[in-house]
Amino acid sequence: MDVRDATTEDVDDIRRVATESLTASYGHAIDEETITAAVDEWYSPERLRESLTDDAEVFVLALDNGTVVGFAQSEISDGRETVGYLDWLHVVPDHRGEGIGSQLLARLEQELVDAGVDRLEGRVLTENREGVSFYDEQGFTEVGERTVDIHGESFTERVFTTFLDEEEPAPSGLVEKQVGDRTVHVAYDESVRGSESPFFAVYLDDAQTERYGWMCGADESFDVAIDTMERLECNECGNRRKPVRWDAAYL
Repeated sequence: MDVRDATTEDVDDIRRVATESLTASYGHAIDEETITAAVDEWYSPERLRESLTDDAEVFVLALDNGTVVGFAQSEISDGRETVGYLDWLHVVPDHRGEGIGSQLLARLEQELVDAGVDRLEGRVLTENREGVSFYDEQGFTEVGERTVDIHGESFTERVFTTFLDEEEPAPSGLVEKQVGDRTVHVAYDESVRGSESPFFAVYLDDAQTERYGWMCGADESFDVAIDTMERLECNECGNRRKPVRWDAAYL
C-alpha cells in the first residue's frame, strides 16, 4: 500500500472513489440521485483542481498496486488556534477493513503537524456507523452534534476532535470571556469554518447546555449575525461561514 499527496492528474480517480465510498456509507439513507449530485458539486473537476493547488488544503491518496483506493482531504483554517477540518476520508468498499483509513489519517495528521495545525476536527452523519466507529477507534473525542439539510431532509452530524500535539493534554476547550457584564464560555473545540478564521460556539454555562451564540476567531468579536439557515457573518470584520460538504451542494 502506497500513500502519497494527490495531484491534478488524480481527478478522475478521486471522483470514482468518492462515488463508491459515499454509496457504500450512505446508500441506505440517501438516494442515488442525491449522492450523484453531491459528487458532481464537491468533486467537480474544476473544484478539485482548485483544492489540489491550494496551500491551505491537504489531500492524500492511498494506492493498491497503482490503483487509487482511498483519499483524505483537510482544509487548514487559522485563528486563535490553527484547525484542520477533515472534510472527508474515503475508502472504496472492497478495501475497507485493511487499515487504509488509519494510514491515510496518519499521513494527513503528519502533514497537518508540519503545517502548524493544533487540532483536527471531523464530522460524520450518524447514519454512517462505520465512520462513527472509526473516529472512536482513532482516539477522537465527540464534542457535539449539528443538524444538516440534505436535499430537503434533515440529518444529524456528529462532531469529533483531537489535538495533534501528543504532549499537550486535551483540555475541555472552554474559556471564560466577558461580553459586557456577562460571563460566557467559548468552546474552542466546537467550531465551524469561516472565510478568514473559524467561528467558535459560545455558551452561557460551563455545562454547555444554554447557547449564547458564536465568536469570530478572526477578531474575537461576539457581534456575529446568524440567519435561519445558520449562515454566519462577523459584523466587525466580515468573516463569513464557508459552505462545506452537504451545505455546499444544497444551500
